[in-house]
Amino acid sequence: MQEKKEQKLAERNIPGMMNRGQRFAEVQHAQNSGAALKRIAAFFAKEKIMVFFMLVVVILGTLCGVYAPSLQSNAVDIIAKNKSGNLLATLILMTVVYVLYSVGQLLQGLISARLSQRIVKRMREELFSKLMDLPVRYLDTHSHGDVMSRMTNDIENISTTVSQSLPSLFSGVLTVIGTVSIMLWYCWQLAFLSFATVFLTVLATRFLSKRVRKFSHRRQMLLGQLNGTVEEMISGYRTVVAYNHQEVTIDEFCTTSDSLTKEGIRTDIFSGVMGPVMNCIGNIGFVIIAVFGGYFSVNGIILVGVISAFIVYAKQFGRPINEIAQIYGQLQTAVAGAERVFMVLDENNEDKAGADIRESEKAEVVFQNVQFSYVPDSPVLKDFTLTVPSGKKVALVGATGSGKTTVANLLMRFYDIDSGKILINQQDVRDISRDALRKNVAIVLQDTVLFSDTVLNNLKYGNGDASLKEIEAAVKMSRCREMIERLPQGFDTMLSESGGNISQGQRQLLAIARAFVADPQILILDEES
Repeated sequence: MQEKKEQKLAERNIPGMMNRGQRFAEVQHAQNSGAALKRIAAFFAKEKIMVFFMLVVVILGTLCGVYAPSLQSNAVDIIAKNKSGNLLATLILMTVVYVLYSVGQLLQGLISARLSQRIVKRMREELFSKLMDLPVRYLDTHSHGDVMSRMTNDIENISTTVSQSLPSLFSGVLTVIGTVSIMLWYCWQLAFLSFATVFLTVLATRFLSKRVRKFSHRRQMLLGQLNGTVEEMISGYRTVVAYNHQEVTIDEFCTTSDSLTKEGIRTDIFSGVMGPVMNCIGNIGFVIIAVFGGYFSVNGIILVGVISAFIVYAKQFGRPINEIAQIYGQLQTAVAGAERVFMVLDENNEDKAGADIRESEKAEVVFQNVQFSYVPDSPVLKDFTLTVPSGKKVALVGATGSGKTTVANLLMRFYDIDSGKILINQQDVRDISRDALRKNVAIVLQDTVLFSDTVLNNLKYGNGDASLKEIEAAVKMSRCREMIERLPQGFDTMLSESGGNISQGQRQLLAIARAFVADPQILILDEES
């Protein structure tokens, strides 16, 4: 049954489905890690004080963690009467050190969380401001989902790494250095025997991690396919029902879901095995320390207390190594995410330079021998000439793709022409600043866009200073007064995202009214408007 389903879906060869899954499953690696890290460091440089305090807390906490087992060793030797000293004072000092270690861990978490949020806040604000200044061409030629992913997923990966991975990396490296040094100082023979388990840990981690990554990669790919199926079904539900494709869609979903379940089980099995395997290797290390430590103690090479300290140090030594191995992957993902963010920040802003539009009661628009192409050598407009006299209405009629919307885009300077001229009252639009131009030209797009706000605020979007009298006049001109009065709260009715709680016709009427409120010299109604 499973094979028949897969064959049926393969024969259908649904375009784009596998590509979407692959995009979800891509393992991110930075192309230039060094450059990305330098730019991330620049954000840290703006938080020098907080970074300094975090490093101080990490160092002090690590020192306490490394010093505490030595005090434990002394206490054991004092109890065994192998060493003279004040047992009570040693126990009090050991308690204080452990308390300081716990406090250090708490402060480390608090400081790193605050640091990450401050850095990410600055990065997010810079990215959003950049998006507001990018030319329309950039957003037209880049996947909106990809741009949103940079704002959300990539920045969130950076936040997680700064708040969790970096402090753990610093403390882990310091802990390994401190622990190895003390173990070698106490008994280098027992230290090297203890290090033997490290090789087992590394081998086991590499073996299991490789398989976890393999099955996790497949699971993410299939999850992407499954999400794509659900997304297409929900957005195109009427089409699915209209063409009686329910069964095919269910088969497609079930096939992908079955494969996802298999890969999920495999991933969870190898992920779940990793913990017990690490514990087993750790227990082997404890056995080595107990056996050889006892032998060395009997022969007078070390004291009994050193064995107890070595057991703690062996645990401290193995934990950071595993953490560092895991952190490396997180760092790679975070650096790759940062690189994607910096790619947007490095884009050229939309050129806002230019003069103000000449004041005039008239607004004649002239296209003179305009040539334009979105893609080189594929012209959309060839030697296009058009004159729109002031006070006149001109309709452009043509087949889909003939360039009607392109004419509107060029007049708004969403794109600049390749050659020719576009004149408003004999003034070339390329000499007019985009801000000044768009204050005098309003457009109602064929894809109506309303925002999650009240009807009134949506109407005032192009003219925030518009009076209620001006708004009512615009509403009357666009013939949507009765429609607004029928809404639950009239002008104060809250619209959902993209105006989803009103009909398409109502959204279009509000968009036209919004353009009238802006009171432009030139009004463009694009296609279906």
